[in-house]
Amino acid sequence: MTQSTSHPPIHWYFERIGPTSFAATEHVGGGWDPMEQHIAPALGLLAHCMEDDRHQRGAAALQLTRVSYDILGTFDIGPVDISVTVLRPGRTIELVEARLSHGGRDAVIARGWFMQAYNTEAIQGVGLTAVLGQQEHPEWNGSAVWPGGFIASLTARRTEHEPGRAMAWLRTDTELIREEPVSTTAAFLGLVDVMNGVAPRVDNRAVAFPNLDLTAHFFREPVLPWVGLDTAVSFGPTGVGLTTSTLHDDDGPVGTVAQTLTVRPE
Repeated sequence: MTQSTSHPPIHWYFERIGPTSFAATEHVGGGWDPMEQHIAPALGLLAHCMEDDRHQRGAAALQLTRVSYDILGTFDIGPVDISVTVLRPGRTIELVEARLSHGGRDAVIARGWFMQAYNTEAIQGVGLTAVLGQQEHPEWNGSAVWPGGFIASLTARRTEHEPGRAMAWLRTDTELIREEPVSTTAAFLGLVDVMNGVAPRVDNRAVAFPNLDLTAHFFREPVLPWVGLDTAVSFGPTGVGLTTSTLHDDDGPVGTVAQTLTVRPE
């Protein structure tokens, strides 16, 4: 009898293979090209590495409140390296930069602001509009629209209001990093880059509209497992687009996120 050589399924996006190195799995396959990495898990990985660096330095318990990412280009599924630099050290505020490199070149640069926590419960309030929870939206099969292992790893619910306007709720059972605890903020950031794909203005087979960047702001730590994206997409007349979303979790709005798009008719 021939012995089975099947391997157990992989349920993580990255696996640490060195102090600053990570191997990507097939679950990071992108929507524009399944052989390239979808940028979403990499953004979560960068946030985790910034937070991990702070813990290793024994820095004060600061909270990650804003992350801006510049995406320098596409890169294949494979190992990546992360370097972290503290640009503005401090006990109450820090600015940290993390760079993800692939094949010896930088592919993504992230900058994150960390802030000290204060007790503001007595004056807290939200000026953003809350939306219906995930159970109020129909199930959505993103893989029917977008290829790649990353979209296939998600469970999604979505209501499309019109082209370029939709509300989506997403979750995943896939770990960001194999057997490595990550914060809810980092895990949350590992999912938000699908906002461009849940509310397309046009057919993605006729027009390409990848994002060049992503900037997320949080006014509180998000709660998992569901990530809510109340998304609007706008195209200008000269090939520039803008995607904006209000971020939600089960407790309501938690922040905002925006992307610059390069709109390219085929």
